[in-house]
Amino acid sequence: MRSRYSAYVLANEAYLRQTWHVSTRPNESIIQAEPVKWLGLEVLKHEHASGNKAQVEFVARYKIQGRAHRMHEVSDFVRENGLWFYVSGDVN
Repeated sequence: MRSRYSAYVLANEAYLRQTWHVSTRPNESIIQAEPVKWLGLEVLKHEHASGNKAQVEFVARYKIQGRAHRMHEVSDFVRENGLWFYVSGDVN
């Protein structure tokens, strides 16, 4: 989760695609066209649902056009061949 947050901060589209599970990876651009200033990440909870599935609850803070926002999400991850991939997330 932290590495994906860093990829958003650095606008590293390639890394985000690499770490997004192929079954749910979008075809369109992941990085927003509008400039985003990322302010911080707080991981609230993480748990392994089973050996190859996990959930991470987090809050990410950011600004767009000087206006502050926060995104509270519970993300699902799956492990394949020893690597973790983002599958989906529910935004609260």
